[in-house]
Amino acid sequence: MLKEKYTSLLSYYTDDLRLIEQYWGEITNHYSSKERKYHNLNHLEHMIIEIDDVKSKIENLNAFLFALFYHDLVYNPLKGNNESKSAEIAVKKLSNIRVDSNTISKCQNHILATKQHLLSEIVDTNLFIDIDMSILGQKWEVYVTYLKNVRSEYSIYPDFIYNKGRKKVLKHFLEGHVFLTSHFQKRYEQQARDNINRELQILES
Repeated sequence: MLKEKYTSLLSYYTDDLRLIEQYWGEITNHYSSKERKYHNLNHLEHMIIEIDDVKSKIENLNAFLFALFYHDLVYNPLKGNNESKSAEIAVKKLSNIRVDSNTISKCQNHILATKQHLLSEIVDTNLFIDIDMSILGQKWEVYVTYLKNVRSEYSIYPDFIYNKGRKKVLKHFLEGHVFLTSHFQKRYEQQARDNINRELQILES
């Protein structure tokens, strides 16, 4: 499903099948590295599924989809510049196939916005952030797998360091709405808050 979506997306801008295959290979190589337990192709597939229910609300779907494929292209738990590095690569790749500047700019902004998850004036950006974070509102059994996979990605850190940082992130989510848009608030807000509180209990036990 992912390859078909990506190939179809690039075909708007280039008919060079070899280049499309090269681009897709770069995507799979990044997201399939053995260190990735959550930020991998399964994460992208989950996001693709979530898009279906809000597609009519998205102004620039191509920018949205490009951001989806590139937003976690660079993912190093030891670094704080993953979003900017991912956005930088996206801009370079999309410029190379002559994607229009407006779409590139929107894609870049969506990716950079995933660093802080703040409410934006741009509806597409808020939807993108919510889709990226929609795992928080899944059933507890799914959420448990997610939290274990995230912990695995940060396995270089001992529990006393990881737990402190994780609790800070989770408590931040609870300070306001977990989700930015009414669609995702109605769909996942309560479940997300329940999941986050349960994880906090585990971390504090």
